[in-house]
Amino acid sequence: MEYRFLLVSLNIDAVLEEVTISQRKKKLEQMIKGGGLRDAYSATLERIKAQKGSKARLGIEVLMWLSHSERPLNANELCHALGVEIGSTDLDYQNIPAIETLLGCSLGLVIVEASSHTVRLVHYTLKEYLSNNANLFPSPHSAIAEVCLTYLNFQCIGDLSPIPGEPSRGTPLLEYASCYWGIHARSEITQGVNKLALRLLDRFENHVSSAMLLSNWGDNWDRKLRRSNSMGFTGLHGAAHLGIVETTVALLEMKKWDLSATDVAGNTAILWAARRGHGAIVKILLASNGFTGNIPDTDGRTPLSWAAGNGHGGIVKMLLERGDVTPDIADGCGRTPLSWAAGYGNEDVVKMLLEREDVTPDTADRHGRTPLSWVAEVGNEDAAVRFLEREDVAPGTADKDGRTPLSWAANKGHEGIVKMLLEREDITPDTPDNDGRTPLSWAASLAHKGIVKLLLEQEDVAPDTPDRNGRTPLSWAAEFGREGITKMLLKCEDVAPDTTDKRGQTPHSWAAKNGHTRVMGMLRERSIVGQDIVTAPASQIVFTRTSGKQLPR
Repeated sequence: MEYRFLLVSLNIDAVLEEVTISQRKKKLEQMIKGGGLRDAYSATLERIKAQKGSKARLGIEVLMWLSHSERPLNANELCHALGVEIGSTDLDYQNIPAIETLLGCSLGLVIVEASSHTVRLVHYTLKEYLSNNANLFPSPHSAIAEVCLTYLNFQCIGDLSPIPGEPSRGTPLLEYASCYWGIHARSEITQGVNKLALRLLDRFENHVSSAMLLSNWGDNWDRKLRRSNSMGFTGLHGAAHLGIVETTVALLEMKKWDLSATDVAGNTAILWAARRGHGAIVKILLASNGFTGNIPDTDGRTPLSWAAGNGHGGIVKMLLERGDVTPDIADGCGRTPLSWAAGYGNEDVVKMLLEREDVTPDTADRHGRTPLSWVAEVGNEDAAVRFLEREDVAPGTADKDGRTPLSWAANKGHEGIVKMLLEREDITPDTPDNDGRTPLSWAASLAHKGIVKLLLEQEDVAPDTPDRNGRTPLSWAAEFGREGITKMLLKCEDVAPDTTDKRGQTPHSWAAKNGHTRVMGMLRERSIVGQDIVTAPASQIVFTRTSGKQLPR
């Protein structure tokens, strides 16, 4: 129904051109039997192009922005974008079209959502159609970048405070232009775009758009900016953050930059490039005089640390090839580049770092967690193999919470890593953490059936070990209705199904509390106390919240 309605609405003018009812019916049938929406879109685009004056240009530009913007635009943002005149030095408010004008020029291909005022294409198939017609918008990203940069270079924008407050109603395009011009420029850059970018970046440190860019980035930048009178985020920082090669090269040719300069969060230009994965920028900066690769940010993280954690292997390789980069520097949390690479499962980076003699593979961080502990949590089996092959790695090391790599792997359901660890003779598979929870306890509560099976096959695993609150693996499995795990645990002769925890709850009462009747039935069959519960039908069991006991009605 939606398809037919859209098809008719896009061709209503063509239908109304027919004189008689019969001719109009035939026109409708031709549309439905023809190419459908594709033909309708083509016909509508031809009508848009045939409009007089500026309407044709506006109609096409609306479609270009909506099909290539990095996020949805609201009506005010789109109107201001289409009111920017390339080559002008300030915003002419009288040149900003009304949203009604833009909708009229688009001839039904664009709508505004009433609730959010977001402007969008009339149907998802229209974006697909526009994407398949590249000739319609020859250089959309550079065109959008040029508009954004022209806007940011306007006098009225440059006069704004460099530390943004509440969004200004008079400059609705400011946030989008600040945060996304670099992405568009990186996709397609022209001489005009580069010239405008250099003009902006030359005064970037004191420009509101740099603060907008950082605020959108996250990492509590709003708080950092409010506490500082100077961001220190220069044009070179901005170019490195955005990853625009041509602009970075031109900036370095414009004047001498201090490559060791840091912004308010302690980031150097090369740290931003390494963090963001812009390898070409890193290469350019490495070739410049004055590079210092070990300068950390305010959290103690170096360019190598960020590149390793984010999995940018090519950048890690470039940095490691330099003799003045120390590969094992720990940050404020005690985490080394290897720890970060392990924590995000970046196996290629782990491999590179483990091959170096100046990297210690078992360094614990501030919380006592080793790189293997992090690998066990994220579940990268290839990385785990590399650590377990090392003689200088202790796989049973517990962190400050008493959690071993086996505990983390069991908790997260990484069966392959659990199996590797259980094959080791230097692993104690039943080690409890500071809360008294064993790997079996974690696996039982989180429905990791395969891991429970592996652990129960170990002779030195006690299947009924209570934690600090007196809860056994069976208690946890019962609470969450883990039927298969409950069945496995109940097959163990040394599992007591009616053990009471420190709250006075039994596995049966936990199951009853959450309505897990099948688990309740399994527990009643094995019950060795409370025979009144065993003989009572499930429908007659009640749970009393005050006592936590099961009583027959």
